[in-house]
Amino acid sequence: MNHFNIKTPSNATMLLSHGSPRGAAANFASESNSLGRSLDFSWVRRAGKGCRLRSKNCRVVTSVEKNGRFEVKAFTEEQEALVVKSWNSMKKNAGELSLKFFLRVFEIAPTAKKLFSFLRDSDVPPEQNPKLKPHAMTVFVMTCESAVQLRKAGKVTLRESNMGDLGAAHFKYGVADEHFEVTKYALLETIKEAVPEMWSPEMKNAWGEAFDQLAAAIKAEMKPPSHL
Repeated sequence: MNHFNIKTPSNATMLLSHGSPRGAAANFASESNSLGRSLDFSWVRRAGKGCRLRSKNCRVVTSVEKNGRFEVKAFTEEQEALVVKSWNSMKKNAGELSLKFFLRVFEIAPTAKKLFSFLRDSDVPPEQNPKLKPHAMTVFVMTCESAVQLRKAGKVTLRESNMGDLGAAHFKYGVADEHFEVTKYALLETIKEAVPEMWSPEMKNAWGEAFDQLAAAIKAEMKPPSHL
């Protein structure tokens, strides 16, 4: 196993060449100019599956192979702090914000209403539908809480939902990649409007990364339910 330590920017995206562990080279890109802490990475061999990259001191790392390289993103302490601070400010208004969040989704993509049985055949405007607000509240709080817990838990966690069931439901109702993109945009715009005095490019990146990891976890479970 080859181990290496590199001083990285505090909010770093790392591109590592996909080759032998001994020949691993790194190129770093970041929106931050200030240096942060060191991150320790090791190449770990997997039987019959080549190598994977493991971080020793960064709890949440995702890696995707692209064009012979690994793109590695780490959810940092700084990002965690921004998410926690903004969520603490928003949670008292979660009911109002969750409805705004969903209405923004429907404003951008009106056909998304067809994904919800209680809206699909309803003549009542979405904002007046009694079933929308509790559903929106559940989704909004789940999304924000998963972001808050992301780094400490080391993975996407859901307090009141099962990831397998959530993925199966998204599969059943035909949720596509475009729906995740619209939802991400609506979420970021809702948070921006809720905490304008806190909003910054760094906060946008933090919430965006947290949502991307939640979306990836859901997509990984989007498959037909198994029948034993």
